[in-house]
Amino acid sequence: MFTGIVEELGEIVGKEELTDAARFVIRGPVVTSDAGHGDSIAVNGVCLTVVEVLPGGEFSADVMAETLDRSSLAQVDVGSRVNLERAAAVNSRLGGHIVQGHVDGTGSVISRSPSEHWEVVRIALPNTLARYVVEKGSITVDGISLTVSALGRSGSDDWFEVSLIPTTRELTTLGTAPVGTPVNLEVDVIAKYVERLLDRPGQ
Repeated sequence: MFTGIVEELGEIVGKEELTDAARFVIRGPVVTSDAGHGDSIAVNGVCLTVVEVLPGGEFSADVMAETLDRSSLAQVDVGSRVNLERAAAVNSRLGGHIVQGHVDGTGSVISRSPSEHWEVVRIALPNTLARYVVEKGSITVDGISLTVSALGRSGSDDWFEVSLIPTTRELTTLGTAPVGTPVNLEVDVIAKYVERLLDRPGQ
């Protein structure tokens, strides 16, 4: 489990295409400082398992075909910057919200509206996920825990907005992502559980 508080901006330094998967080598000195084989690290919001900790603050991780199909990791390459977060410790503060690292779908940056102290980013929301997103609720974008500041629809397309403070703009990939950039989305898991319980009352 994660909290959506990005610890550092990492970098993809190796990518090997396999038959039904890919192996990434990622540089992240902070998240590898106490990592070992089998530990979980969220990469752009995708929970990956450390295969090997390598010299120079790097680690390798395998990404199966289903994850590549469901997330934007298929589009990152050597040189890409990625958001990194270690799994939450039981005794740590929950600074964001409960994040599983299981991507529900992808959206894309529609627009950016900067102001002096913050920036509003509008992101396309798949119709299948729109029912789980509420204004002032939490959503994870590329592993970043954010508060939904607005919701809307243009024609048949849903969207939501988040407001980025300077720290988020400086320390995450979303801070500089241009219009059109694909992003990983994870909705609040509590909403999905509530829906499931309401669909199957008394079972």
